[in-house]
Amino acid sequence: MGNEINLYFDDTGSRGLHLSHSNRDDRMDCFGLGGILVKSEDLDNVQRAHKVFCERWNITYPLRSNSIRRYRDKFAWVKTSEDKSEFFSSLSRFLLSIPVLGIATIIHRPGYIQRYHEKHKERLWNFDKTAFAILVDRSTKYAIQNGKKLRVFYEESGKREDQDILSHMRELKTLGMPFNIESSETYHSLSSSDFQRTVLGVPKRGSKLSTFLQIADLYLYPIAKGGYNKAYQPYLDLMKSDRLIDSVLSPTERELIGIKYSCFD
Repeated sequence: MGNEINLYFDDTGSRGLHLSHSNRDDRMDCFGLGGILVKSEDLDNVQRAHKVFCERWNITYPLRSNSIRRYRDKFAWVKTSEDKSEFFSSLSRFLLSIPVLGIATIIHRPGYIQRYHEKHKERLWNFDKTAFAILVDRSTKYAIQNGKKLRVFYEESGKREDQDILSHMRELKTLGMPFNIESSETYHSLSSSDFQRTVLGVPKRGSKLSTFLQIADLYLYPIAKGGYNKAYQPYLDLMKSDRLIDSVLSPTERELIGIKYSCFD
């Protein structure tokens, strides 16, 4: 157990290839997979910090980024609470204090379709295959860099989507990365044997009740938002507190291991 890193990830946005002109108020039109990397020796500390935060606010239900940001569902009470400001300050302190690293692959939908649709047409696969391959490749590189093995956990989404995750992992372990070797050469992608040696077993499905998948969800939104606005305060706070993988890597390492913002140019 002391020689492992766990990747917990969630998804954001639609994974379909439809042409979209987003009318979201946050002006984001992307698909992403991401969350947190946690060393096995830090799991108990993260679990305790989550428990302390939830007990402080009498929260007995999952922490969900969208519900909190929009004051919806079980977090509707926050909008009119006298302690609204303190709640968000407390949430921020909790997320910035725990020993985890945020990591993700965020794909800008219009840029992806513009870049690849005409070239690949019917052979263009959904966003999740691209995002998963890059996310696991970079997480595995980080594990290798730290002399550790990697375990992968994901939040359940749907029967088909969950089966796709398992299929994508099998492909990485048998065929390696699914991209053109020449065009992706600069990223030094791992081989199938690298994944076989480093990634333990198959990805494990978890529910919204998982402490670590809740935190993954809370980290994923500011990471995605950072692709559109590097001045977004929660993203800046995570970077300044060394809670994103990019903040602990050199510029060269970021290109190979860090958060991947794809097709934003």
